[in-house]
Amino acid sequence: MFSIKSQVESGCLTSVPPKYVFDKSSSNCISSEAETIPTIDVSLLTFGTPDQRSKVIQDIGNACRDWGFFMIINHGVPETLRDEMLKGCQSFFNLTEEEKKEFSGKQLFDPISYGTSFNTNIDTSFFWRDYLKVWVHPNLRAPHKPAGFSETVREYSKRTREVASELVRGISESLGLEERYIEKTYDLEVGSQLLVVNLYPPCPEPEVAIGLPPHTDHGILTLLMQNELSGLQVMHNGKWVPVNDPPPNSFLVNMGDHMEILTNGKYKSVVHRAVVNNKETRISLGTAYGPPLDTVVSPAPELVDCESYGSAYRGIKYRDYLVLQKANHLDSKSCLDRVRI
Repeated sequence: MFSIKSQVESGCLTSVPPKYVFDKSSSNCISSEAETIPTIDVSLLTFGTPDQRSKVIQDIGNACRDWGFFMIINHGVPETLRDEMLKGCQSFFNLTEEEKKEFSGKQLFDPISYGTSFNTNIDTSFFWRDYLKVWVHPNLRAPHKPAGFSETVREYSKRTREVASELVRGISESLGLEERYIEKTYDLEVGSQLLVVNLYPPCPEPEVAIGLPPHTDHGILTLLMQNELSGLQVMHNGKWVPVNDPPPNSFLVNMGDHMEILTNGKYKSVVHRAVVNNKETRISLGTAYGPPLDTVVSPAPELVDCESYGSAYRGIKYRDYLVLQKANHLDSKSCLDRVRI
């Protein structure tokens, strides 16, 4: 299967090939109002006064409950490292097709996997996206090309994991739980961390193609950064909200399906999609944080109201959930729906 980047750069594409045409008609209502996406200063979790810390924990809880999505600033990851990571990712995709084929994973849990679309064996419409996936924790084996890239991936993964851990502690407290409850209960210190780099080349007909369709992420939460181009849209109150002009040096944070499961639906995973443009290449880096692959994730007993509803989700191994997601079409919350009770 040829990458979409190579097809675009061949100069032969003046329209979208039929297999890339995606029907957006069922869910294409764009919010016409100027929505204010929550922005959280995460430095206050560590360096704020007790009152500031209490307020930011409350703000995180409100954002998780009302949006399932927010932006964070003052997170401590150096801008130079972020820039270096973006450049390294661009350089990886600029390798020849032959060089990149060396990293084409055959299995879901291969340490490194380069490919296109989502799952070309079952996708009815292909997505306007090439990707690189790297399992970066608990063990890291990043691509050895381009030169220096693996070292950058290692440092970036370490620094973002620290940010994610701090966020999870704040989220835990926002639920009325002990600060390290989620971390300890689901073994997050030795948990899984998956880096997914998406490359969305210019598209001759962006209105009929899609970078990634409406979907939710697996895991507890995802940290996302991107180059200067917008393309992410999140579902809020039944309408798509474009995430345009995020604060400089910020990360976008979205709740994953396993956050929804462990909170018994108190915090929802956010449905989001990636649209494409006809001018420039967009790159996004998403890092999903989850428990160890063989950990069973089920609702936290402290968050289950036995007298009213009981558990809303059945427990499932993280590994089995990822297999389930990969084996089915990427479609809104269809995977999460399979574990609802």
